[in-house]
Amino acid sequence: MLALFDLDGTITRRDTLLPYVVGFLLRRPLRLARLWRVLPASMRFLLRRADRGELKSALLQAALGGCGRAELDAWTAQFVTGLVRQGLFGDALAAIAAHRRQGDTLALLSASIDLYVPAIGKALGFAEVLCTGVEWSGERLVGRLTTPNRRGVEKVRCLAELRARHPQLPITAYGNTLSDLAHLALADRGVLVNGSRRARRAARHAGVDCRVWR
Repeated sequence: MLALFDLDGTITRRDTLLPYVVGFLLRRPLRLARLWRVLPASMRFLLRRADRGELKSALLQAALGGCGRAELDAWTAQFVTGLVRQGLFGDALAAIAAHRRQGDTLALLSASIDLYVPAIGKALGFAEVLCTGVEWSGERLVGRLTTPNRRGVEKVRCLAELRARHPQLPITAYGNTLSDLAHLALADRGVLVNGSRRARRAARHAGVDCRVWR
């Protein structure tokens, strides 16, 4: 079996991107003055003229653009250590451990970015990690996205990619949002974790199991 886990809100207790960015900025407070650059993308997003990927790209370019790889790697190591220590659902860790005992292939699929998601995957023992890529120029971060934002229909595409690479493995997929139902419903078994009332109602119609993880 291939066990496919979403990250934010499924394994972690909350989203990870803003805590990652804010945590870095608190250590480099002079960079806070750059955040005005996010305003145009924020306004376009509010007016539904920009998507989440464009907003994410604008935030990364403003907050982290120009930072060196070594500096960001050091923050990533600190961030991931703290997250793994106290920011994960115990039931998620138990589910991951159960799949590992059964010999299942563990895959992590997240809309969060490859500055830190691969490090989380490595810490938790995932064999494969698919997440949103960000652009570098040599050893300096640019911050533009190099892949589609791994959300909604893009997760459907990633599920199809995994199925093509592992055709012999049935897939159990875990997610937590209404947008995750698009790929959960296509897995051999889909599990909605801590979903909203609306998401749980849609999950039942789609034949997706609902679970509460703490």
